[in-house]
Amino acid sequence: MTEANNTDIYVEIAGAKIHMLKAGSGAEVLSLHSIEGNLGRLPYLEALSQSACVYAPTHPGFGTSERPEWLESIDDLARFYLWALDELGLGKVHLIGGFMGGWVAAEMAVMCPQVLQGLTLIGTAGVRPPAGEIADIFLLGEEETINLAIGNSDVLAAAIDADDSNLRIRGREMMTRLCWKPYMHDPSLIHLLPRVQVPTLVVWGENDRIVPVSAGERIADAMPNARLEIVEGAGHLPHIENPEQVTPLLLEHMGLSG
Repeated sequence: MTEANNTDIYVEIAGAKIHMLKAGSGAEVLSLHSIEGNLGRLPYLEALSQSACVYAPTHPGFGTSERPEWLESIDDLARFYLWALDELGLGKVHLIGGFMGGWVAAEMAVMCPQVLQGLTLIGTAGVRPPAGEIADIFLLGEEETINLAIGNSDVLAAAIDADDSNLRIRGREMMTRLCWKPYMHDPSLIHLLPRVQVPTLVVWGENDRIVPVSAGERIADAMPNARLEIVEGAGHLPHIENPEQVTPLLLEHMGLSG
């Protein structure tokens, strides 16, 4: 996402204006951020934008995106983004999501699989792990969450430091609203995932301490055209912590040149 190649735009969906980064041209990619918020022009997005048209929205209630009062669940957010695809005039997209964003992406996929060219889920919430539990991040402070999320917390901390603390607090409030009950999962989702026939890449950090790897195994097993890639030495956000390992996986999965 070089400066000459990217744009900050605002799009109105269901009465709310949301911020997006848009960059590149070609195959259309929608990348949905996790609880850390939209951290801008990250290396993996930079790489994708060299071969594709990448949209990276800031979720409603995060950053400078408006928060519709009616939006109260991950299902609501999935429907919101399906509307966004129409508003943006996009065809079939490559959909990427990490943790909370992955949960949204998975719900979009089971609701409307025909809008997808492919799906990538990274350290995704939404499904209860068969072994272990999803960490209760609502009990943790921001620094504790960062340290739990990735081994090299400087990677994420540097990006977060550039953000306004009030906006981060706002995002955490929105996350609580969307993900609190039931905590970080949808009991029906695992039973609906077999509907999704598109090629699906499930990426998990070997040392994920937020969502156990067993959740990734369960998700990949439930989907007929999914494969699981474990990123050695990575934590919860391997696409941010280890872009040099994850970006080639994304490019190959999407059929894009590096």
